Amino acid sequence: MTPEEVGQRLVALLAPVEATASVSGGQAYARATVDVPPASWRDALRAARDDADLGCDFFDWLSAVDQLADGCEVVAHLWSTGRRHGLLLRTRVPWDAPRVDSVVDLYPGAAWHERETFEMFGVDFPGHGELRPLLLPPEFEGHPLRKEFVLASRVAKPWPGAKEPGESTAAGGGRAVRPPGVPAPGEWGPASPPAATPPAGTGRGDGGAA
Repeated sequence: MTPEEVGQRLVALLAPVEATASVSGGQAYARATVDVPPASWRDALRAARDDADLGCDFFDWLSAVDQLADGCEVVAHLWSTGRRHGLLLRTRVPWDAPRVDSVVDLYPGAAWHERETFEMFGVDFPGHGELRPLLLPPEFEGHPLRKEFVLASRVAKPWPGAKEPGESTAAGGGRAVRPPGVPAPGEWGPASPPAATPPAGTGRGDGGAA
């Protein structure tokens, strides 16, 4: 099956659900891509696995993409070992309710990937049952792959990309360039206390003692 046929087949299986099929880039490595609503996430992966024409019996990977105000996009890639075609499945969840049903019972290999996505993006997977820390220490706060997360290491160390392309080290830049993930001064960390005003009569040139 061509990528177009793979995508259209899954859309037909999910009808009347509003799923949208397209084809990824990559030329010879292009994949069918199907966008589904969050409520149909499990149904889509089950259909891709169980349908004889699709036969996506191998779970490859799952992750997420922070789309800022548009929410979080959860992406999974499946592969058919018999028919030799791949399928990208995507769904988008809002940041005020970042959750989509777990597919561990359909693809046990998704367990590690759902744990990582929960840890790094804060997307919940109801039904997983064991979303414990995988890569970060238990006391770590926040989700470091969200674009809103401030990377303190970029504040503490000079960023190599702070100079414009072709700019020499000695020349300096005409404008300051902040590294990605670092807010403007005054937007992160404790505010500096205001400078103290010296008492009258103690400064130089005011007629007082030097």
